Amino acid sequence: MSTVALVLRAGVRDLARSRWLLAYAGGFWAITESLFLFGGTGPQVMLSLLNAVLLIVPLVALVFGTAHVQASREFTELLLAQPLSRRSVFLGLYLGMALPLAGAFVVGVSVPLAFHGAASAVPRLAFVLLAVAGLLLTLAFAALAMLIAHGVDDRLRAMARAVTAWFALTIAYDGAVIVMVSLLGDWPLERPMLVALLGNPVDLARVLVLTALDATALLGYTGALFRRLFGTSLGPAVALVALTAWAVVPVLLARRRFLRRDF
Repeated sequence: MSTVALVLRAGVRDLARSRWLLAYAGGFWAITESLFLFGGTGPQVMLSLLNAVLLIVPLVALVFGTAHVQASREFTELLLAQPLSRRSVFLGLYLGMALPLAGAFVVGVSVPLAFHGAASAVPRLAFVLLAVAGLLLTLAFAALAMLIAHGVDDRLRAMARAVTAWFALTIAYDGAVIVMVSLLGDWPLERPMLVALLGNPVDLARVLVLTALDATALLGYTGALFRRLFGTSLGPAVALVALTAWAVVPVLLARRRFLRRDF
């Protein structure tokens, strides 16, 4: 068995016994069931669930991932003391953390949606894109968690940076975009706003799902601009590619820091 598979199996086995992971999956299950019970029609449920996904998934991936990496430092040092490739160790550690989180999210959301979807007119494309967006967000923010945890030795500072990163990308980012549009409204802002959208995975996930739901009024300034530039057919493909890049690039950055770090 390869080094990656061995480290991955150890990480999955460790997290599979975690009550926090079960609570994460159960929490999304409860949220989805509650929305179907009280939220009305399928599209309304999807919109409410999307807002929950965009807030909870990055927060859990960052905070839980940072705490897990910090707590696993002795195990990491033990692995690195063996004649193993650092690249293989890193990939096994990353996948061993990110895949259980992604699996818990998919199970917690997909099973209730599968039960209620046909009866509540949930668009199948929106259902699939919501699961894909949550999966890619998990992978991206889990990589950011590894990047933060391997850059800061102090656990309290690492957790503070993780929460700050979550707040900046999920809340403050959109506020900064609105302020910039208000202050520079007389200037041509199409290209800067497009760059701003591509620079935030949370906004990309929102545009990806809302485009499938045809909820134009909820896209916001950057989302409406994105749809106008790329249209309804090309837009989701561009958003999906950009979101996939957000899931890959942080992994490469985290790997680089891991390879250069002196444990």
